[in-house]
Parts: sequence; C-alpha cells; structure tokens
Amino acid sequence: MKFFLDTANVNEIKRINKLGLVDGVTTNPTIIAREGRDFEEVIKEICATVDGPVSAEVISLDSEGMIEEAKNIAQWAENIVVKIPMTEAGLEAVNKLTKLGIKTNVTLIFTAAQGLIAAKAGATYISPFLGRLDDTGTDSLTLIKKLRTILDTYGLKAEIISASVRGLEHVEKVAVAGSDIATIPGSLFPKLWSHPLTDAGIVAFMKDWEAFKNQ
Repeated sequence: MKFFLDTANVNEIKRINKLGLVDGVTTNPTIIAREGRDFEEVIKEICATVDGPVSAEVISLDSEGMIEEAKNIAQWAENIVVKIPMTEAGLEAVNKLTKLGIKTNVTLIFTAAQGLIAAKAGATYISPFLGRLDDTGTDSLTLIKKLRTILDTYGLKAEIISASVRGLEHVEKVAVAGSDIATIPGSLFPKLWSHPLTDAGIVAFMKDWEAFKNQ
C-alpha cells in the first residue's frame, strides 16, 4: 500500500520523505490556508520535493470553472493531480479532463455507488473519507472492501485513496482491505513506527550493552 502525506507543510514533507515513505501528497484549500502562503507557490514547491503525484484542489463548483482551473493547475508540474469534488458538475469535469490527459482525484466519496461512477467517469483516484463516515456511525471499512471488489470485478483503473485517516487502526485495516493508498497527516506518521515495547526494548539493549562493556 502506498502512503500519501496529507499536508502542505514542505518541511514536514521533506522530513517524512527522507524515510522513503512518501509516495505522493494530497492537499486541500483548508490545508493550504494554514500555511499562509500562495497556493501556486506551495504546490510547485511540493511537486519539486516529491516524485509522486501531488493533488491540488479546484475551488469552482461548476464544471466549466473546474475544467479551466484544472487546465491551469496541471501546467504547474508534471506530477500534478487535480482534486475534483464528487458532484454532477465534478463528474462532467472529470470526464472531460480525462480525455485531455489530465489526472484527477475525486474527493468526498461516502458510498460505493459514488466511487463506481467516479471511476467510470475516468477518475485516476477515488477518495472515500473514513473518519467522517465513522462519525455518522457507518463502518468505513465496509466501503473500502466494496470499492475494492467493484474495481477488481469490472477492471476499472481508478486507485482507492483512503482519506480522512485518523489513527493507526484505520491504516492497518485499509491495508488489509486492499486500499491502494492511505493519505495520512504528518502528525500520524510517528505513530506508525512507534510502540512502547520498541522503546523499552531499546532501553534494555543499551543497559545490557553498558553492563557488558563494564565487565
């Protein structure tokens, strides 16, 4: 399973990228706003930092506006993927952008039907939102399993990005369920490699080594 870093903080991206764990980056207007920097400037810097796909979201809500924005954004770097919302206008935009060779990531997916039609419209990636779905009392893992079965059954090429990932359990479960990608906030990454028993083991090893040296 690939890891996309869900952030617009370039220093955070560089830190995790040193570990060889960043297969791509996803952003959204909220994340960009937190950085207090120019949208285009941030996206271009991220694209120059990582080799994988970088998702940058459109602001327009009508299809023509989305398409024009996407055409502009796609020119910023070769690894740009344009993030499009799951709406009727969004599907129309995805269909046309795909024919133009522009990669898309359809976001805010909460049902298997939404994922299916996004994939049929030509989306490169589809992004079901786990945390937000769990907040409604719905089992988000079931959605990932359904999408995996649908895409495999009908040979649809879209990749599943498990989004709104909130904890280690989400990451492990979507990996087992066959999600192609998990997009993870920088604050969650250390929890993937940390464990109290690991820390305790290192302390014990060092204690034993010191005792051996002093013999």
